[in-house]
Amino acid sequence: MTHRSGDGSGELDRTATTLADFLEFAALGARLVDRGKDAYDSDEMLRLASEALLHKIGEAVIRLERVDPDLVAAHPEVRWRAMKGTRNRVAHDYGAVDYEIIWAALADRLPEEADHVRRILDEG
Repeated sequence: MTHRSGDGSGELDRTATTLADFLEFAALGARLVDRGKDAYDSDEMLRLASEALLHKIGEAVIRLERVDPDLVAAHPEVRWRAMKGTRNRVAHDYGAVDYEIIWAALADRLPEEADHVRRILDEG
């Protein structure tokens, strides 16, 4: 647990940690995508892993909103709401999960979001 000091550095530490977690999950998603669409389509465990990753990404977004709502508001280029929505779908409406949409999220959208998050971290 990060120590919360009066100067706000605890919040900054948690923000940076949460953004780093997001990037770690995105890297795992990239490794899953690197296995290829055929492997994804034929391997139930890969599809379930993809759900778990998107769930974790959504949780990181939720945590970030709690820790640093100003940062979230300052970066509307990141699809925070969509990532939370995907997490909610995977977590609560698991019977309606469309694995083509999940693949597109991992293969197409997540790399873009990771680039945005890297820029946020680079900004300091």
